[in-house]
Amino acid sequence: MVFVDAKAIDHHRSLRYKTLNHIPVDLQIKEEVIGLYENHFGEEMTAFELLPGSGSYREYCRMKSKNHQAIGAYNADVKENRAFISFSHHFFTQGMPVPEIYAVNADETCYLQEDLGDLTLFDYLSKTREREGFSPKIVQVYKRVLQELPRLQIFAGQGIDYSACYPRAAFDEQSMMWDLNYFKYYFLKLAKIPFDEQLLEDDFKTFTQYLLQAENNYFLYRDFQSRNIMLRDNKVAFIDYQGGRKGPLQYDLASLLYDAKADIPQDIRNQLLDFYLDELEKYQAVDRDRFKAFYSAYVLIRIMQAMGAYGFRGFYEKKEHFLKSIPFALDNLDYLLANHSIPVPLKELFKVLKAVSESDYLREIGQQKQELTVRVCSFSYKKGLPEDPSGNGGGYVFDCRAIHNPGRYDEYKQLTGRDQEVIDFLESRSEIADFLKHVYALVDQSVGVYQKRGFTNLSVSFGCTGGQHRSVYAAEQMARHLENNFKLKVVLTHREQDF
Repeated sequence: MVFVDAKAIDHHRSLRYKTLNHIPVDLQIKEEVIGLYENHFGEEMTAFELLPGSGSYREYCRMKSKNHQAIGAYNADVKENRAFISFSHHFFTQGMPVPEIYAVNADETCYLQEDLGDLTLFDYLSKTREREGFSPKIVQVYKRVLQELPRLQIFAGQGIDYSACYPRAAFDEQSMMWDLNYFKYYFLKLAKIPFDEQLLEDDFKTFTQYLLQAENNYFLYRDFQSRNIMLRDNKVAFIDYQGGRKGPLQYDLASLLYDAKADIPQDIRNQLLDFYLDELEKYQAVDRDRFKAFYSAYVLIRIMQAMGAYGFRGFYEKKEHFLKSIPFALDNLDYLLANHSIPVPLKELFKVLKAVSESDYLREIGQQKQELTVRVCSFSYKKGLPEDPSGNGGGYVFDCRAIHNPGRYDEYKQLTGRDQEVIDFLESRSEIADFLKHVYALVDQSVGVYQKRGFTNLSVSFGCTGGQHRSVYAAEQMARHLENNFKLKVVLTHREQDF
């Protein structure tokens, strides 16, 4: 890690920065972070991309030059930067999958870190789930994450400098009360949920005293959720752990498995909990019953902390996309209220949580009327019929094997129904146009009825011998037809080509 005085930028460079019209003029990090990059790598920057903002006030950009690439970060909160840089250096030397820190400017407001790409666990989850539901592939990725988590908490956490933590060195009573009051003032108050202030405060104290009985001598990541986990080259990596501190094992697991918009099915959550405990036992003995009892409590405080954030960012700062997480958090709260194992009396708290769960206002907030999604799929009959990830069953399956097959001819065998040569063959030497005309009539009728009745899912699949030529062409044409004639969402999958 190298500290650089990024203000030592010559006049020529300063003038050049001001001519980069594609960089927002009011971006604080512009000159500072570009100067840091060029001083560190000794190359002129050739590409600059401002990255989307998150729930923090940090600003990120991606920079490239002839031989290098890095993520630049700007954050006026120097103490938070010091925590991230300190933890990154420690974890990197321990072989953990975190970004390397390349350089930090003199006043510690800017730094350069390794570029881990754009694919987060949340992005992967969303895209894969859209095609095939919460499939075994997603579960396997979560298991890879959970193999790394105890290594981060226990092995890599040894020897960490907790004096660098910000704002607290431990997830202690003060930290817990901050979270609970964050929930009270930025969620309950703004959502107009009634409560008895003194009784709720008494329950908060009882609750925190119980939470503090869990073993807490581990590294607590603090925001261990799907948007802070990167996927690259079939491996996982971690970012945004600047809020880390000493704490219990259960909190990070709760953060991951009850990540609201990830919306993990409850049976899979239970499966992943047991998988984590199996991995944890590779590092230390585990009393599973005791662990799970505290786990319920930490799931609850994490849900309340997240709701506080949704309230602050959504109700107070008017950032609507945070409000869209609220219905998912309420579903998690419903399950926890019915299945928790918290052994201390929390009468007012659970009364308030029940009111939150039953609030029609909160159930509706952030939700939009769902449009119809039509999943169009091509497949090979040799490998069986495709599954419907929506869980509704039904839909259409059309057999394309009666269509003249270009796959019988050598010049087309290595091509697919998306290649122009195959398209020309099918449109001039087969009956596929008449076939699709009848298919369109059937599907259009169903789409019209589904939209009137408010249905949200329809599947339309095309099969042929190899799932390569005729079915691929038909699926492509069906997707185009639907997009051109209806207001709906089309998810197109070529099963034998895409995976």
